[in-house]
Amino acid sequence: MTQDTLPDLIETPAAWLGRSMAETPAHWRTVLTQEQIAELEAATRHFLATNQELTQLTAAKFPLTEMAELLASKKQQLLHGAGFELLSGLPVERYTTKFAATLFYGVGAHLGSARSQNADGHILGQVRDTGADAANPDTRIYQTAERQSFHTDSADVVGLLCLQQAKEGGDSLLVSAVSIFNRMREECPALAAELFRPVATDRRGEVPPGAAPYMNIPVLSWYQQQLTVFYQRQYIESAQRFDDIPPLTTDYIAALDRFDALANDPDMHLVMRLKPGDMQFVYNHSQLHDRTGFVDWPEPPRRRHLFRLWLSMAGDRELPPCFAERYGSLDVGDRGGIVTSGTQLSVPPELRD
Repeated sequence: MTQDTLPDLIETPAAWLGRSMAETPAHWRTVLTQEQIAELEAATRHFLATNQELTQLTAAKFPLTEMAELLASKKQQLLHGAGFELLSGLPVERYTTKFAATLFYGVGAHLGSARSQNADGHILGQVRDTGADAANPDTRIYQTAERQSFHTDSADVVGLLCLQQAKEGGDSLLVSAVSIFNRMREECPALAAELFRPVATDRRGEVPPGAAPYMNIPVLSWYQQQLTVFYQRQYIESAQRFDDIPPLTTDYIAALDRFDALANDPDMHLVMRLKPGDMQFVYNHSQLHDRTGFVDWPEPPRRRHLFRLWLSMAGDRELPPCFAERYGSLDVGDRGGIVTSGTQLSVPPELRD
């Protein structure tokens, strides 16, 4: 794509500005009522009584009525609205870890199907500082306390449930990739065009059978009249360690720098501090998310801890063919996640008892 063939400015609810969203939290934040919380808790107890593994949980096995209608509405907002939603008010302080995990997974089952988040096939991720070395090219940044930088995950939607906050920092940042494109389209179209060229992104050691240790997917794709983003700057840079990867050009680096600068513009992005009991859902194909660095509590029970879901959504957009390098299947409602040889869907060992 060249600057002369770029899409026109894109007008869609997903093209929002952070300063406007910060002034209108009622548009994206829902405080759950006591009745809605009771319904979620009852469904959780219902499933736990079956003594089945979390991998067996489906929407049918997690019966909801009023909350099912609410979640159906939120799903439409994720797919066709602003692209993110926040549900607040769960009293997680009174839940066991297993109860909280089951409730969150049940909510996710009413939005989509869970996908594997790592080579071990974990369908419920645990986001916390494990002491991993952020400088190691095989480290997943969410396993550290370092800032993540704006990025997308390898699923249609990423969900988080906050169990514990950090002592300092750890804020969640969201930005519209559509709004970033619109700004670049107006201000620097030649650089915007660069981002539609394929670029190598590191798999960080999680390599499907027969695949290269990196994937070639553009940061921005225009497909079936929709803009789709796929981005992790750190992984683009770490892919340069492979001998068969051509060096990034000066123009491409300039395009990435401008993309990042706009994402980090306080007028463009939205900052929120997830509190215990907050569930955040973000649509990866139009939005980017980030997390600031943090200082944790010294006491292990108080340390920052979130659950994470990756979801594939029925009724979602078709993805460009190049996404098969990352998603494997491109079947709507059954795509995404990380699958290597021997990967089987499972829950982390500490959540099985």
